Amino acid sequence: MAVEEPPVRRATRTTADDAPPPRGSLGVAHIVFFVVAASAPLTVAAGGIPQSLAVTGTTGIPLVYLLLAAMLVVFSAGYAAMSRRITGAGAFYAYVSHGLGRVPGVGAAFIALVAYNAMQVGIYGLFGFTTADFLDAKFGWDIPWWVVVFVGIGLVGILGYLRIDLNARVLAVLLVVETVTVVVFDFSSFTSAPDGISFDPFTWDALTAGSTGAAFCFVMASFMGFESAALYGEECKDPKRTIARSTYIAVLVIGVLYAITAWAMMTGAGTDKAVAAAQENGPNLVFVLGEDQIGSGFSDTAQVFLITSLFAALLSFHNAVARYFFSLGREQVLPRALGRTHGRHDSPYVGSLAQTALSFAVVAVFASLDKDPMATLFNWLTNLGALGVILLLVLTSLAVLAYFHRNGRAVGESSWNRLVAPVIAAVALGFVFVLAVRKFGVLLGVDSGSSLRWILPALVIGAGVVGSAYGAWLRAARPDVYARIGRGPQS
Repeated sequence: MAVEEPPVRRATRTTADDAPPPRGSLGVAHIVFFVVAASAPLTVAAGGIPQSLAVTGTTGIPLVYLLLAAMLVVFSAGYAAMSRRITGAGAFYAYVSHGLGRVPGVGAAFIALVAYNAMQVGIYGLFGFTTADFLDAKFGWDIPWWVVVFVGIGLVGILGYLRIDLNARVLAVLLVVETVTVVVFDFSSFTSAPDGISFDPFTWDALTAGSTGAAFCFVMASFMGFESAALYGEECKDPKRTIARSTYIAVLVIGVLYAITAWAMMTGAGTDKAVAAAQENGPNLVFVLGEDQIGSGFSDTAQVFLITSLFAALLSFHNAVARYFFSLGREQVLPRALGRTHGRHDSPYVGSLAQTALSFAVVAVFASLDKDPMATLFNWLTNLGALGVILLLVLTSLAVLAYFHRNGRAVGESSWNRLVAPVIAAVALGFVFVLAVRKFGVLLGVDSGSSLRWILPALVIGAGVVGSAYGAWLRAARPDVYARIGRGPQS
């Protein structure tokens, strides 16, 4: 795939007020690769879908994917309208700042940092477990999971430090490979179908079976990163069109592909037996079914591609976090150094290094405490991340309403984009957020008396409160910084 090379600038920049990476290097296809790679198709097939079936007992998971996709398409109408007026590497942070005010904007930024870092670091748990298990099974190499993770952190850190178009090429290759693998699995499951193909997973009874609220949060984790198109607005060829198109395409691709894959997996296992099969096999369900339907060669190959799928997701989330750090550093909400871009690679390299260091520190803590990488690092942090993003979606919908209410009809947007869609999105996603908080114990697999049921959700809400308090302090103590909040390159 041809990629237009951005101009190389040799002078090293050293201040947070420098220009962002040059516009013109990323198009719709590149952004879609970043967004869909973050959701990791094979990771969802191997981890997300079996886990959602096993933990929630909800046999309507395929329908949940379609319903959430519909909600996010509605949300994207207002989100895309904002992207045509506000371009910055802060996305949610910038939109909430312009819509609800600078103080809530800083609160949203802190929520985003917690959510995206939690998701990225949590995926390292699955990456370490899966890769170490594969190396042991195939080569007899007994390597601790955390050693594998530290190597992965180093590789992701190197790519995050380099040029953005190089990252897009790497993700493009990995995404095509894993998507083909998932499609092959889906086709084989439908053609083998031991109990025939049933449409029961798309019924109301299937949707309400089990813990529906937890199922929505599980499935939301599969969409994580769909909104990240706006993070690359300053690096797009035409941000006013690219961001909107990329977001719509990504949501539809993710929603339809994963709904079909969940349906195929249930069909391959037998619709009435799918929950039990997921509980018995966990992440290995896709490999067990693939080996039965296609052969051991597919199973071995799919395990390799699962590892590359996880790596692609890690790289995509790393880039998203680096750009949040960059945006906040440039505006001096966080330390000024985070706003630097590399003189040669045009990457937000200080933000990238900060994310790498943070990942290393968190993984080191879990490893030193001898925690299970799947049950704790992966399960706790990815669910925490998903909950944070749901809250950000609600806040952004409210921000869209407020922004266009102040700007009136002169903005040139339809009533659907500036009023109807944001209202529907705020109500629907707000309902999902409440359900997810109420059923968070189910997500974690803990009993009703466990303190984790409220500690982890409190981290998300607490981040918003602390961020808002910090924003209020900036208003009183550093009005020059306060004035720049959410204003991006113009600050």
